[in-house]
Amino acid sequence: MTRRFGDKVVVITGGTDGIGLTTAKSFAAEGAHVYITGRRQERLDEALAEIGRGAVGVQGDVSDPAALDRLYAQIDQDHGRVDVVFANAGVSESAPIGGIEEDHFDRVFGINVKGTVFTVQKALPLMSSGGAIVVAGSVAGSKGFANLSVYSATKAAIRSFARTWTTDLKSQGIRVNVVSPGMVFTPAMQSYLQDNAGAEDWMKQAIPFGRLAQTEEVAKAVLFLASDESSFVGGEELFVDGGFAAV
Repeated sequence: MTRRFGDKVVVITGGTDGIGLTTAKSFAAEGAHVYITGRRQERLDEALAEIGRGAVGVQGDVSDPAALDRLYAQIDQDHGRVDVVFANAGVSESAPIGGIEEDHFDRVFGINVKGTVFTVQKALPLMSSGGAIVVAGSVAGSKGFANLSVYSATKAAIRSFARTWTTDLKSQGIRVNVVSPGMVFTPAMQSYLQDNAGAEDWMKQAIPFGRLAQTEEVAKAVLFLASDESSFVGGEELFVDGGFAAV
C-alpha cells in the first residue's frame, strides 16, 4: 500500500486530543514525521505515546509567537523543511453580546486568529512548492449561534485567510484550504453533552445525517486537503458537518 505522506514533515497545532490527535495518528499511519503542539506537557506526552512512530511534541501556546519559534527551530534542526501544516489549535468559549469581556475576546482571538496567523507565517521559510496548509474553521463561521459571536467571528476570519493566502502564496506553489467541522464527538463535546440535557437530541435533529461526526471523519478530510489528491483545490472550505451548513 502506497502511503501518501511517506517521509513528509507534518505540523499539527493543538494535537493532544480530539480532531488534532486523531489527525496526527492518521498522518503518522501514512508515514509522516509528525510534530504536535499542546499547552500541557503531561497531556502532550500522553498524546505522543498514542501517536507513536517517533512523533515529536513541543509544549507551548500558539498565541505566544516564541512557542512557535521553538517548534519550527526544532523542525529545522531535525529535517530542514515542512511539507504540511494543519493549524488546528483553537478554543471555543461562549458569551452573549452583552456579556463579552475583554479577557474573553483577547483569549479567543489570541489563540484562534493570532495563533493561526503566526503558525502559518513562521512555517513559510521551511516550506516549498507542493506544500499544503490546512486551517481549522467551523460551521460557526457561517452560522449565527446564540452566545458564540466572538468564536464565530474568529472562524469567519480563518475562512478569509484561506482566500487571501491562496493569492499570497500562489507564486510559491503552496496551497491553502479550510476544513470546517460541524458537531463532532470529541472529548470536549462529550463533556458539553453531559452538562446540557437535550443538546444531543437537538443536534441530531438539526444535522441532516442524524448524528454527530467522528473525529476520524474530519481527519480524512484534512488528509485529503493536504495530499496530492487535492492538487487543484485552493482557497476552499470543506464542510464536514453532515449537511448542516448546506441545508
